[in-house]
Amino acid sequence: MRDLVELLVRALVDQPDMVSVHEVEDGDVLTVELRVAPDDVGKVIGKQGRTIKALRTLLHAASIKSQKRVQLEIIEE
Repeated sequence: MRDLVELLVRALVDQPDMVSVHEVEDGDVLTVELRVAPDDVGKVIGKQGRTIKALRTLLHAASIKSQKRVQLEIIEE
């Protein structure tokens, strides 16, 4: 999951070197924490949240095989 998110987000942002992805597992829930440069947060979210929703949909489809629930969170600093 981590590699998929990192690959997709690096293609979207202006500062791909600032992309950081961490996975936190808690039982049957896998939380993918995404950190990007402050200027790129809007690009990851997209207009009306469409981009982040599409990323979450792709993660959900990829997680069906592992039978875990996946959450994608953008961590702002």
